[in-house]
Amino acid sequence: MFWQEEPAQAPTQQATHVDLAFAIQCQQLPFDHAYALSQAIQQALPWFAQTQGTGLHLIHLTEGNGWQQANTQDSVLYLSRRTRLTLRVPMTHIEAAQALTGQQLMIDGHALTVGQAQVKPLQAFSVLLARYVLANPEDDESTFLYSIVQQLQQHNIPCRKVLCGKTHYWRTPDSNLFTRSVMVADLTPEASLQLQQTGLGEAQALGFGLFVPHKDIQAVNTAATAS
Repeated sequence: MFWQEEPAQAPTQQATHVDLAFAIQCQQLPFDHAYALSQAIQQALPWFAQTQGTGLHLIHLTEGNGWQQANTQDSVLYLSRRTRLTLRVPMTHIEAAQALTGQQLMIDGHALTVGQAQVKPLQAFSVLLARYVLANPEDDESTFLYSIVQQLQQHNIPCRKVLCGKTHYWRTPDSNLFTRSVMVADLTPEASLQLQQTGLGEAQALGFGLFVPHKDIQAVNTAATAS
């Protein structure tokens, strides 16, 4: 399969959110870092989880050149100097979020020092990917896809192509959370920005339900074939 996407035509509306990509100093983190990282950020930024439109991008390593990201609960991610900690925030909260710079976060016993942030505007790609969307583990793939389409319709986001892929479990003190990856294609520029800014499902402060532009053939194959 060959699937390559270019940025869609310029949307008629302006984005209201950005991604803040912080440089970090940290040698390794557990793959299952969603809860611990979210809690550390909320301690540093008390407004984070209560502010609509904010979200945490879980740290994801680029796969390629013979390397594969560990993806089990007990796996460890070995980070490089290019690894970034990325938050999605409303433009009105850019300065407040940059208070993370210079802080040291403890993530399950691993020290993570936060550096300067780069502001990255959202781009209106027609294909978006969410690696982790909160789901009911008792639902089959068809039921899950139906719920995703319903959520998109509730946000007035027209959808013609939706795929789901890999599944994961994430530990919290109270329970294990189950997620599926979701790809949405053929989005208009306006719908692309809206989906990135609203996300899907709950627990975006935990790193779930956030969409990013997709332009990598490997992730297409993964989402289309994995389960």
